[in-house]
Amino acid sequence: MALHGARSEGGLLFAGFRGFRPSGLARDLSAGVAVAAVGLPSAIAYPAIAGLPPETGIYASILPLLAYAVFGPSRRLIVGPDAGTMTVLAAAMSAILAGSAAGTAPANVAMTLAALVGGLCLVVRVLGLGVISSFLSRPILTGFFAGISLSILVGQLGRLTGLSLAGDGLLPPVLDLLRRLQEVHLPTMTLSAAMFALLIGTRLIRSPVPGPVVVVAVALALSATFDFAGKGIAVVGALPTGLPQLALPNPLSMPMTELLSGALAVFLVSFGAGIISAKSFAARVGEQTDPNRELDGFAAANIAAGLIGAFPVTASDSRTAINISVGGRSQVAGVAAALTLLVALVWFGKALSLLPLSALAVILVGAAISLIDLPALRAMWRLSHIEFAFAMIAMLGPISFGVLNGVVLAIAATLAHLLWKMMYPKDALLGLIPGQDGFYKLHRAPSARAVPGLGLCLLQGSILFFNADHVRERLREIAAELPAGTRWFVLDASAIAQIDITAMTALGELAEELKARGLRFGLAELHAEVRDLLDRGGVLDRIGRDMIFDDLSDTLRAFRAQKNGGQPKDPQAF
Repeated sequence: MALHGARSEGGLLFAGFRGFRPSGLARDLSAGVAVAAVGLPSAIAYPAIAGLPPETGIYASILPLLAYAVFGPSRRLIVGPDAGTMTVLAAAMSAILAGSAAGTAPANVAMTLAALVGGLCLVVRVLGLGVISSFLSRPILTGFFAGISLSILVGQLGRLTGLSLAGDGLLPPVLDLLRRLQEVHLPTMTLSAAMFALLIGTRLIRSPVPGPVVVVAVALALSATFDFAGKGIAVVGALPTGLPQLALPNPLSMPMTELLSGALAVFLVSFGAGIISAKSFAARVGEQTDPNRELDGFAAANIAAGLIGAFPVTASDSRTAINISVGGRSQVAGVAAALTLLVALVWFGKALSLLPLSALAVILVGAAISLIDLPALRAMWRLSHIEFAFAMIAMLGPISFGVLNGVVLAIAATLAHLLWKMMYPKDALLGLIPGQDGFYKLHRAPSARAVPGLGLCLLQGSILFFNADHVRERLREIAAELPAGTRWFVLDASAIAQIDITAMTALGELAEELKARGLRFGLAELHAEVRDLLDRGGVLDRIGRDMIFDDLSDTLRAFRAQKNGGQPKDPQAF
C-alpha cells in the first residue's frame, strides 16, 4: 500500500513519503547509508568555517533531516550543512559576537541564527513570497559562490600548513603565510598534500567510494597507527558521544540589529541556493518544485537545527546527488541517513576524535573548488556578456567587501540589472505584410511595410516613475522621425502591464504636444488596470476617446474610415 501525505493547514505532512512501497525499502535504506557516508566528512568539516565544534555538523545532519522528511515536499531532496551558507554564517557570527556580551558562546549564536532563519522561512511562506529566491539568479549565485570558494580556500591555509595565520579577508592570511614559510609544520603539510592527492585521485579514477569518505578513512587509519596527535599534527579531539540535547536559543546577550541582518543574509543565500538545487534535481527526475512549499521544509529543518545546538542548513547538492544516484525514491532515505549518522556519533565518536584537522581542511578545499563552476561561467560569457559581468561583480563582492556585504552587493547587482532593463524598454515600429494577417515589426520582417499616414509603435515594458521621462523622450524621437504626411501616431500598449501617476502625466503631456504639431496620438490594446487609471486621471479625455482602440485591427479600420470619409476599408489593404 502506498503511503500518502496527511493534509495539514500549511500543506501536506509526510509529502516526501508519497508513493513509498515496501518493495522499495531496501533501495531507500541503501541510499540513506550512502548519504550518511558522504555527509559525515562534510558534517565534521564544515563547522570549522564558522569556528564551531565538529559535532555541531553532525547534529545539523540528524534532526533537520527528520524535520524536512515530515514537512518538506520533495521525495529526494536532502538537507544539511552547505559550504556557501557556512561562509555567510561565519561572517554573520563574527559581526554578532563582536557586539555581544562577554561570554556569549558561538554555538548559541549559530543556533539562534538557525531558529531565526527558520522563522524567516515561515514568514515568507505565509506571505507567499517564495518568488524572492529569484532575486538570486543562477548567474549571480554562480559568481557569488565562486567568490565564497576563494574565501574558503584562504580560510583553510592555516589548517593545511599547521600555522595560526594572522588577518582576515583574502590577502592578509596569504601574505602572512608567505612571510612565515619557514615556520610551516612539515608533517602537517605533507599529510595535507597526500590527502589532497588522494582526493583528486578518487575523482580521476571515478572511484565508486566518494573521495571525502576515502580521505576520512585513510586519515583515521594513519592517525591511529602513527599517533599524529603525538607528532604535533592537530586532530579533532574528543567528541560528545551522547544524543544531542534539546535547548532553546538565547538571543538576549546579542545585538539585535546585527542578529537580524545576519539572519536575513543567511536566509537569502541558503534559500536562494536551496531552491536552485531543488529545481535542478526535481527537473532531473521529472518532478515540479514549488518555492513556497519548500519553505515549509526549510523552516522545519532550520528550527530543528536551532533546538539542538546546530546551525542553519539548506539543500545539499552532494547528498541529494548521492541519494538519487543510489536509487532513493522517498524521504525514507533521509530518515535512514539521519539514523546512520546518529549511530556514528554515539558508537564511533572516539574513533572520529583521531581525525586530523588537515584532512578536514582538504575536504573543505575540495568542496570549495567544486563551487567554482567554470563551464557555467564560460557559457555565460558566450551567451550574455552582461550577465557574465554581474557574475563577476557577485564573485568580487565576498572577496573585496566581505561575505555579508557580498550578499548585499549580489542582490543589489540583480536589482540593478532588472531596473536597468525596465528603465529602457524596447520599442518597434509596426507594419503590414501584403497578403498576410497581423502586424509585424518593421526591423524584423523585411517585407513588412508601414501604413502610409499611420505610425504604429509597440512598447515592450511598463511605464513607471523611473522610466517615464525616457519613454516620453523616446516616443518624441520616434514621432519626429515618422514620414511626412503621417497624421496618426498610435502606441500599441499590449505589453504595458503597469503605469503609475508619473507615467500617466507623461502620456497626457505627450498627446497634447503631438496634437499641437498636427499629429494625433492614440493608444491600442490597453490593459484594464492601465485603462482605468488613465480614465480616472482624465488622460483618455486629453487624448480623445475616439483615439482609444481595442486592438490594432480596430486602429487600422478607424484610420482607413477617417481617411476615406468614414467608409470602412479592408484593414489589411494598403
